Amino acid sequence: MDLKKSPFIPNDKIPKGGFSFAEFHGSGTGLFFSIKKVLFSEKSTFQEIQILETEEYGRMLILDGAVQTTERDEFIYHEMLVHVPMLSHPDPRKILVIGGGDGGCVREILKHKSVEKLTMVEIDKLVVDCSKKYLPGISSKLNHPKLDLCIEDAVEFVKGRSSNFDVIIVDSTDPVGFASPLTTESFFRSAKKILKENGIYAAQTQGPFFESKSMSVISKRLKKIFPLTSFYLANTPTYPGGIWSFALSYKNSKNDFKITPRILKRKDLKYYSQEIHNASFALPPYVKKILGEK
Repeated sequence: MDLKKSPFIPNDKIPKGGFSFAEFHGSGTGLFFSIKKVLFSEKSTFQEIQILETEEYGRMLILDGAVQTTERDEFIYHEMLVHVPMLSHPDPRKILVIGGGDGGCVREILKHKSVEKLTMVEIDKLVVDCSKKYLPGISSKLNHPKLDLCIEDAVEFVKGRSSNFDVIIVDSTDPVGFASPLTTESFFRSAKKILKENGIYAAQTQGPFFESKSMSVISKRLKKIFPLTSFYLANTPTYPGGIWSFALSYKNSKNDFKITPRILKRKDLKYYSQEIHNASFALPPYVKKILGEK
């Protein structure tokens, strides 16, 4: 994609001294970003990767034309995707992250002292390399000694492994193309098998405004494999609709679901708190309808 010749923004609308990028979220709507500089732009084996310096959101990672993370608001997504499942587990020691090549989930997971080993499976090495170079605040823990980084297909990775993970966190791109197998019943079943008996599975599950159909499909598939599944929300300014959903699933359906988390005493959290943890499970009626809940 030649961002300076982006079809989204007419030439007469480009700010003086710079250019712009827009991501459509629906028919005739989306987000507009004023760009100061293109830091990186290259096509990998799997996807087109850009890292841009924006006026308002700092550095931004874009994959196949879709915004993945920005320096300004990434803390919301990463803190909620990580700390809700980590603090819902009584003693998370061995953790698996699927995707998450920017390193944000790894950074947040390693804030938990109980973690003994962290495995991250990312299919695209170029995303990891770019993030290390251009997004140091997000990727700061990608060289941590507790991290085992595996560059391979997560679908193949989970097959035939033993039940040795306490928490699995799926930080994937939108469920299209090479990422689509990560939202199938087959994958959920394989992931469930490699969780310990009191294990927890967590994943981003799209937004209710512009991905409601996708949310509904993922919800049905997930609940079929993990009967004890709850969904929660977080405000995310640069994601479609400004609100995003996540799933929290327990392997053992005999467990009583409790949303009261353990306490993480950290002064560097900017969004997550015990109050936010509890409140995030309160779903508006329109979201419940999407998820097939009463």
